[in-house]
Amino acid sequence: MNMVSESIVKDMALAHNGHLKIDWVKEHMPVLNRIRDRFEKEQPFAGLKVAISLHLEAKTAYLAKVVQAGGAEVTITGSNPLSTQDDVCAALVEDGIRVFAKYNPDPAEYKEHLIKTLETRPDLIIDDGGDLVTILHSERRDLLSQVRGGAEETTTGILRLKALEKEGKLEFPMVAVNDAFCKYLFDNRYGTGQSVWDGINRTTNLVVAGKTVVVVGYGWCGKGVAMRAKGLGAKVIVTEIDAIKAVEAYMDGFEVMPMSEAAKHGDYFVTVTGNRDVIRKEHFEVMKDGAILSNAGHFDVEVNKVELDALSTSRRIVRKDIEEFVMADGRKVYLLAEGRLVNLAAGDGHPAEIMDMTFALQAVSLAYVNEQYKAIGKQVLNVPYELDAMVAQYKLEALGIGIDKLTDEQKSYLDSWVE
Repeated sequence: MNMVSESIVKDMALAHNGHLKIDWVKEHMPVLNRIRDRFEKEQPFAGLKVAISLHLEAKTAYLAKVVQAGGAEVTITGSNPLSTQDDVCAALVEDGIRVFAKYNPDPAEYKEHLIKTLETRPDLIIDDGGDLVTILHSERRDLLSQVRGGAEETTTGILRLKALEKEGKLEFPMVAVNDAFCKYLFDNRYGTGQSVWDGINRTTNLVVAGKTVVVVGYGWCGKGVAMRAKGLGAKVIVTEIDAIKAVEAYMDGFEVMPMSEAAKHGDYFVTVTGNRDVIRKEHFEVMKDGAILSNAGHFDVEVNKVELDALSTSRRIVRKDIEEFVMADGRKVYLLAEGRLVNLAAGDGHPAEIMDMTFALQAVSLAYVNEQYKAIGKQVLNVPYELDAMVAQYKLEALGIGIDKLTDEQKSYLDSWVE
């Protein structure tokens, strides 16, 4: 197969820089390296086709190479128009992986890339946000029959999967990788917490200390964003719809209030809910002059861009990835990265050491589905605990950390109801 002729990328001349990026992350992903060694010996995907839709940057590229090392024919596309890195795409093509992706395609091109990826008729998929699954269950049901199952990366995708499952329409098993301990405790919390502020800081070049940050949503991603904002010296306000999470935010030392009130105080806003219109017209109307809006949820629907545009008298790009909206009263509100994932659209995403665990889970979950898809049936399932614990153990060993083990007497004590 000639992957160059079969792929759609911006420029193959960019490949050298892409290889350097992939080589760099490989050096900082010891867990995935260990799984690659295992896959090379066991060949769990021999003779199979795998389709991947993820944020297409260096860490994702290395996951694709690990799956390829397990014997798969891999095709990959992006899961967000602004997170694809063209040099990484070119490097993957040189490494024998089919790629349909470019940075900032128009909506029609983006959809075309997803469909072309599925037209390779994959046996297994890795999805991020549910785009591949949605297309397979709607306009391209003709491509369903060969799919054994797959794994989903993020909260938004799992919500879509569970909606399909609830309606009895899910046609193959999907592993909810986002709900694994080694995903949400580390990727969602520490990864999002760091990468969101990496993206905001590099884009704005403004100080965070002394400012007020409004974190919209206090799930694991919100916890990470709030924790890092506090560490940068900000005053943090959390908005929530869940009473339990609101109490947790309060006990963690943050102010909690409705968005209608928080909108008046924020210098920075970060949305991390997975829902739409969490910042909208009535909030824009009371914001401070100079308020900066950003989103860390999967889709660009959390900040209502249509209502923001309708309220403004003018808009312009004032700096790369910063759009200025001028309100009728002269106030200026700034939107980062078109309201798309700020940590990827305006940054490089999560640190390699964090994605090492997440992508290790993706790889072993995909192998698990391939082995068990007939027995699993058409459902959304959690990552088996033994796989979660294995990834954590690999991580500890890579860090040179040892932990205790239960003695036989301790095991017996825990299993007994008698003292």
